[in-house]
Amino acid sequence: MNKKKLISFENEIAKLFNEAKIRAPIHLYSNNEIFLIKFFKKIKKNDWVFCSWRSHYQCLLKGVPPQELKKEIIDGKSISLCFLKQKIYSSAIVGGILPIAVGMALSLKRKKTKNKVYCFIGDMTSETGIAHECIKYSINKNLPIHFIVEDNGKSVCTNTKNTWSLKKLTYQKKKNKFITYYRYKLKYPHAGAGKRVQF
Repeated sequence: MNKKKLISFENEIAKLFNEAKIRAPIHLYSNNEIFLIKFFKKIKKNDWVFCSWRSHYQCLLKGVPPQELKKEIIDGKSISLCFLKQKIYSSAIVGGILPIAVGMALSLKRKKTKNKVYCFIGDMTSETGIAHECIKYSINKNLPIHFIVEDNGKSVCTNTKNTWSLKKLTYQKKKNKFITYYRYKLKYPHAGAGKRVQF
């Protein structure tokens, strides 16, 4: 899946949403295609990917067929996409996917497999207590998991740094065995496609 195809997919979903053909919340990506395409080159077929409510790109890059993904989104599942065959799960609950991802990583370690878990979280989620606990536990137990903090400055209607009175985010500019932080500028609002709101 290349950059052009990713952008085209999200643009089509935005159009369908604004035409009221998707009657449920959607959260769109933009301007981070190059980072994700490059990052997914290290994710293997049998690795697990866990995401929050913004996961269209991850699904496509993990191998979910575009038409299958599109159908699920039209059916109202954009913010809770799960595909067992491609080993990808997402949840609309803030921080909800974190303990599940950690549990999967613990299971993989106990089974002594070579597979890994990749867990994508937003900047606001990364500052929650559940994120700190899950990341700390994973590091201390040396679990086969990697957390990707996606900072798009779209923490619903608040600024993450202002909310927590921070000069910089806890994991800002972190890049190690367990954490990768990156920033991108989202052209879409936090939810929807900018012309219509219908939840």
